[in-house]
Amino acid sequence: MNKLCCLLLLCGTISAVSAPPGREVAKPEVLPLALSDQFQFRKIRTFLNDPTVFKPAANAMIQFQRDRADFGAVTEFDRKQRQGHYYTFFWRADQAADLTVRFEYRQANLGPYVLAKEVEYSGARGSHRTRFEVIGDDYLQDGKVTQWRALLIEGGKIVGLTQSYLWN
Repeated sequence: MNKLCCLLLLCGTISAVSAPPGREVAKPEVLPLALSDQFQFRKIRTFLNDPTVFKPAANAMIQFQRDRADFGAVTEFDRKQRQGHYYTFFWRADQAADLTVRFEYRQANLGPYVLAKEVEYSGARGSHRTRFEVIGDDYLQDGKVTQWRALLIEGGKIVGLTQSYLWN
């Protein structure tokens, strides 16, 4: 039974890794807002991997989440490069469309300067998961992510939006 659960978990992990790699946007442009009920963010999962802010946890699931982010890191340098913020956005498109998921964020040491990362999907329809990371040197030099927002963009217009409470 235990081997079967591990096999199912492994198969689910392999098939879930289908999102194309993201790219950084040098200068994100301001886009018009045209929100649509056909496109929506469903859930957001955030995780901060920074041992300096971890509190002791007796719960095994919390410890597993922390250890999972560092899985495969052999040296201290590898572990440092995995420190930072991880964001996973679950979103849905009720109609097929060429969409771009953009993650815009501000970091503590950069003040009001906005950074952005994008992932493009052609013919996206149904439920999707997109993951963004602000880790390694970006996190260690520029600090924590203080504000963020995620956009679904179709044809140069924002059709879906979610944001942190502090975004202005």
